[in-house]
Amino acid sequence: MSTITAQQAAIELQRRRAARGSAIGFAEFVDVPGRPVEDEESTGNIETLLAAHHKMILNEVEACFLKDTGRLMIFMPPGSAKSTYGSVVAPSYLMGAYPRTRVGLFSYADTLAVKMGRRTRGIIKQARYGSLFNATLSPDSSAADNFTLTNGSEYMATGILGSATGNRFEIVIIDDPVKGREQADSETIRNKTWDAYQDDIKTRLVPGGSLVIVQTRWHEDDLSGRILPVDWNGESGDILCQDGNVWRVLCIQAQCETDSDPLGREYGEYLWKEWFTPQHWAQFKPDARSWGSLCQQLPKPKDGNMFNPDKIRMIDTLPAGRIKWVRGWDLAATEGGGAYTAGGLLGIHQESGRIIFADMSRGQWGPGNRDDQIKNTVVGDGRRITQDIPDDPGAAGTAQVVYLVKKLKGYPVVWGSESGDKETRAIPLASEVNIGNCDMIVGDWNSALKNELRGFPSSTYKDQVDAFSRAYARLVPLPGKISISNKLLQRIRQ
Repeated sequence: MSTITAQQAAIELQRRRAARGSAIGFAEFVDVPGRPVEDEESTGNIETLLAAHHKMILNEVEACFLKDTGRLMIFMPPGSAKSTYGSVVAPSYLMGAYPRTRVGLFSYADTLAVKMGRRTRGIIKQARYGSLFNATLSPDSSAADNFTLTNGSEYMATGILGSATGNRFEIVIIDDPVKGREQADSETIRNKTWDAYQDDIKTRLVPGGSLVIVQTRWHEDDLSGRILPVDWNGESGDILCQDGNVWRVLCIQAQCETDSDPLGREYGEYLWKEWFTPQHWAQFKPDARSWGSLCQQLPKPKDGNMFNPDKIRMIDTLPAGRIKWVRGWDLAATEGGGAYTAGGLLGIHQESGRIIFADMSRGQWGPGNRDDQIKNTVVGDGRRITQDIPDDPGAAGTAQVVYLVKKLKGYPVVWGSESGDKETRAIPLASEVNIGNCDMIVGDWNSALKNELRGFPSSTYKDQVDAFSRAYARLVPLPGKISISNKLLQRIRQ
């Protein structure tokens, strides 16, 4: 019979205290699952000790759980063990350290959610876990996707489009809401994921419950992209988002390219150098889209798709000389959400031929508020600036033009139908930008526009590009570019 020394007993006691006291101590005490083996429940220790970003994940998930209405986003490259620590180790700790905690785990498919449920359950089955928290699996409820603990904690795992009806959670963890590139590029799937998040997942939280999103960014319009500010560009920290909540954002890039790196790395420093070699990351760099999204968590190439906004010259004041102006409009009609109405003021300098981005009027306005905002902008522009509004197909579009033109009576308003898709219409303006023939007046609207230009046509919103493309087509017209219906003209003159 083996015995332990007093020193060994003291060390073990210290480890147990640390394991009860923090998620990091817990992760150092139990067997953390590495790659799943046959039954995806047995555990094999990960090959390295806890890395700095693993400790950060554990700390931040626990802090989010303890905060009233906690909100946390974690963005990291594939293979960084973000799911192991954020979606397996952290919830198993919370259910033991905080009895009667109900955890909901959602992922892009039932199969992945169940796999993480098995791994979480595998930790809880360890003898160390039971001795640490005096809690074990309840014999009456021990399925991989739905189990309870003898201390009253509960766990449920399902696909993000699955049903959580009848369940309530103190914390919800959403891990990888999209499967891969094909799903990420599908607007239909992105919309379904967003609807499930809004209508099914958030409604399952108890008052004051916490939300954690753990993912690799595949697309600018993914779940996190619809929550983050429109002008978000890889920043970490406490960020006020479009849903009105302050989210704690951890954007940990494969190679640091930001001043707000949560790990405090120097520019150019790679992630988890003990595990990933520079050669590992080098294989992704030739594909700008994959490198930007999967590795850097910025789902748009740095140099842009159609537009390279870095070619635009920033100016504080307008140049001397005559400038011809047009404000192009792209119209939407959803108050406080959905698409934006945008009115972009664009000029062309008559001597130099340079294009000038001068102003952007933009908002998520319902029909009545939208029309009032347009009127206010037009009045501010005065009678020397032409306003160009779209004549959308169908009777509703015609009626809209008739109403707006009459509302703006006394101001120079033109209208016309569009020719071609948004990308085709943007090509002439993109050419001006990319050869460096554009200036932009410094203003608080610059960042959102540059981000949209940089990501276009994959950007979440395209309203600003569409508005400025329309203005450019009026300033530098092509034959047959914009047509006006004679019938519509007669109605407006009535």
